Amino acid sequence: MRARVKICCISSLEEARLAVAHGAAALGLVSAMPSGPGVIAEDEIARIAAVVPPGVDSFLLTSLREPDAIAAQHARCRTTTIQLCDALADGAHAELRRALPGVRLVQVVHVTGEASLDEARAVAPHVDALLVDSGNPSLAVKQLGGTGRVHDWALSRRIRDAVDKPLFLAGGLDEHNVAEAIRRVAPFGVDLCSGVRAGGRLDEPRLARFMRAAAG
Repeated sequence: MRARVKICCISSLEEARLAVAHGAAALGLVSAMPSGPGVIAEDEIARIAAVVPPGVDSFLLTSLREPDAIAAQHARCRTTTIQLCDALADGAHAELRRALPGVRLVQVVHVTGEASLDEARAVAPHVDALLVDSGNPSLAVKQLGGTGRVHDWALSRRIRDAVDKPLFLAGGLDEHNVAEAIRRVAPFGVDLCSGVRAGGRLDEPRLARFMRAAAG
């Protein structure tokens, strides 16, 4: 099955339309983060999410960890999916399920070592999908995505094989390595930001080349 492509760091209606026109299955809309690219205001997230066509998922990327705060943020932004970029406390996913029935939850697992495999196994039963990325939440200023770094794909493949949920692969993907990444990890989907940008903007030629490489 062909890997779905999620284009992250969408910053405008124009970028959203361009990504969809080139076959993106999902769009990532980044709210406030401790570090990293692509952050836009919540009212802009809501404006973009409102016009995403049927069949394309809109992801709210959040660094919040409290269920009440996440639910309130989603009420303002109205995406189809919430991407939880930081780890939540035990029981928090169940609280979110109760507060937001019908909203999909995707938990990010930052692949930093063997502990990431245990983390993925523990959280997978409580969410709709996982997304493995190359951040480092243990730093003084947390890295919760958008690093442009490739992580250990062998460990990501072990996570993919260990969990019974769809898995998105992120971290340093571009037109040159995405086909190899898909071959080695066999993810449900791939996710990227900087790999299809030039000068901070979504670049149509790079986007087109990436989509061809991901499909090939």
